[in-house]
Amino acid sequence: MASPAIALAFIPLLLTLIIRYRYFFVLFYRAVLVRIWRDCVTGLSREERAYQYVLMHAIPGDPDSILDAFDVWCSKVEYISNIGPKKGKILDRLLMEQSPLTVLELGAHCGYSTVRMARSLPMGARIYSIEMDQRNAAIAEKIIRLAGFDDDTVELIVNPSDEVIPLLRSDFGLERLDFVFMDHWKKCYLPDLQMLEGSGLLGKGTMIVADNVLFPGAPKFLRYLRKSGLYEWKIHRAMLEYSKGIRDGMAELVYQGIK
Repeated sequence: MASPAIALAFIPLLLTLIIRYRYFFVLFYRAVLVRIWRDCVTGLSREERAYQYVLMHAIPGDPDSILDAFDVWCSKVEYISNIGPKKGKILDRLLMEQSPLTVLELGAHCGYSTVRMARSLPMGARIYSIEMDQRNAAIAEKIIRLAGFDDDTVELIVNPSDEVIPLLRSDFGLERLDFVFMDHWKKCYLPDLQMLEGSGLLGKGTMIVADNVLFPGAPKFLRYLRKSGLYEWKIHRAMLEYSKGIRDGMAELVYQGIK
């Protein structure tokens, strides 16, 4: 008789946990369970399904239409962790203020943020976008070209970031980066930032924007910013893209150089 009583005693605790973490449960369902099921049913990757939706619903050559189609798919159909429209507007504003000519993107994924940045850049600017996953890079390539951006505006590099960064000067002819956007594996934020510092490609005033530093989070990266003294920085707080109730943030760094 004691077992049912003990089980009943845990019901309020269980309900409390469900209520408190309900948004995380919803995210797990949308990002993991739905993805696994549709992978099995369709035989396509989530990114391939997103591309098919964009191809059917967006206007070729119109970056705004492509981003809108992505946003509808990610919020209504399946979850993909793009920067999304709300944090995307912060990124848009920073790009408009900085007017960078040389941009490095770490983590193209399926091309959403690449298109978003490319449409905001001045004439003659170029994005070097790095994506390590070949299947995702193939989708990103299609999305970028569908939006109307050619190789002169966006160069997609398919390799891990830690292999590409040391070659940016010698193989790609870069002398300085004006703007860096990080949205790849969060554990890579700090080593890649330090690699960029060592490369000599960061100059005084170079801006680095890093997404999802609060969720899933990049604690080592944030601790380094606090201690290094190399950056003026702040966090733009926002909700996680395409979700409710999960707090996130995007870090904005301006490189000051060695003092």
